[in-house]
Amino acid sequence: MVNGNTLRRTRISALATYVPPAILDNQTLSRMVDTTDDWILQRTGIRTRHIVDKGVATSDMGKEAALKAITLAGRTPADIDLVIVGTTTPDMLFPSTAALIQHKIGAANCWGFDLAAACSGFTFSLGVASQLVATGKHNCALVVGADTMSSIIDFTDRQTCVLFGDGAGAVIVEPAVEEGFEIIGFEHEIDGSGGPALQMPAGGSLNPASHETVDKRMHYVKQDGQAVFKFAVRKTEEITRKVLERTGYTADDLALFVSHQANRRIIMSAAARLGLPDSKVMINIEDYGNTTAATIPLALDDAMKQGRLKKGDLVLLASVGAGFTVGSVLLRWAF
Repeated sequence: MVNGNTLRRTRISALATYVPPAILDNQTLSRMVDTTDDWILQRTGIRTRHIVDKGVATSDMGKEAALKAITLAGRTPADIDLVIVGTTTPDMLFPSTAALIQHKIGAANCWGFDLAAACSGFTFSLGVASQLVATGKHNCALVVGADTMSSIIDFTDRQTCVLFGDGAGAVIVEPAVEEGFEIIGFEHEIDGSGGPALQMPAGGSLNPASHETVDKRMHYVKQDGQAVFKFAVRKTEEITRKVLERTGYTADDLALFVSHQANRRIIMSAAARLGLPDSKVMINIEDYGNTTAATIPLALDDAMKQGRLKKGDLVLLASVGAGFTVGSVLLRWAF
């Protein structure tokens, strides 16, 4: 109840994605840094990733995904009353990428903001949008998960440069119109003690840009791979069980498990702990790499195209990201 009013049920009414046309494959990377196709594939499950052309920013990719999602929902930009953009790579510190996308799509009747939760940017943003629509204050929310990871990756560091790609996804969140076809619940957590394990050290108020920070390559992603791997496997399982228990479901009830696409081994290890067969686990990291906030919408889109996701399916989304951030959303697919 909010101010005496019953919360409305909400749904995802449309989904669309965008990836830049340029592809960076493992063979090309092996000529840039000391690595091989086999080394990358065995450790991450990645073969290719999409990379933006110079001058293309997160808001540009977000705009493309947003316009497609709005059209698929049978809406116009004028219908959008809320924009939330989950991103780690905003076009700039300010104005917000949400404001830039709002302007680029011509959504004149809304407000919005960026949400910084790294790889959990989409799940966090979806949870927030769902709650704001549930209150009745908003009726048509645009949620964008988009990242231009190539802009903050050190292509001389083989531990990180092989992992990431660029992309965007967008969904429309509206009140549910059919009983049961809705966003059922979500669970989110943060654990700031994990901050040093995955971060971009410079560019903020602690270490503003200077000759020293540039010379030390502090404006790139730095990662303790083993620490992140162990935390991600454990917390993906935990947050999944938590949202299932809170909503009265079990892993056996799921039609599809869509985890953040950071590493194939992380996804499969977490799925094994949950007792999920391969047929219920969506993995498409091979084609995109880790696009951070865009991975889950990209995976959902591919699942639909492959016939693995259809109306009425019980779907669980899970993510772990820098922060550390941990997120999960349980929903019954509404279209």
